[in-house]
Amino acid sequence: MAAFRDFNLKLLVIEKLMYEDETLTPVFRIADCLKAKGIDDPQDYAYANDLAHTVLAEARAHFEALDISPDLLATVETLDLDGGLQVYQECSPVWDGEDDLYDVESLDDLDLLPNLRLINGVEDCGIGASFDTEVLAARGISLA
Repeated sequence: MAAFRDFNLKLLVIEKLMYEDETLTPVFRIADCLKAKGIDDPQDYAYANDLAHTVLAEARAHFEALDISPDLLATVETLDLDGGLQVYQECSPVWDGEDDLYDVESLDDLDLLPNLRLINGVEDCGIGASFDTEVLAARGISLA
């Protein structure tokens, strides 16, 4: 199984495969995870424990341990950057998208995505400068 070095890039891939394409299963829901611990409301839990701008430990542990097969990774042709992604809500139920919590820090994992051709939302998120356009262009990946 593939080992991601950049957790935030892995989250973008999980968004695509689990929440958009529905090919990576079972679907993770933080509400279900917390309910098993006797916590009824993820948002109240995050606020009460000063976790509004962090990835909940339960979500981080799940997504870090999640194996994604090379066959599934090969199906990823596009990734979307958007503060409203479902995977972000599962990680941080009250995150408002106003900080750099989910900025991709490294493109080292691009080898895991052999068919990636487009990253959408770079301009809207204001993080286009963090992407090395020469590295992306050499791989045939466009930004939109």
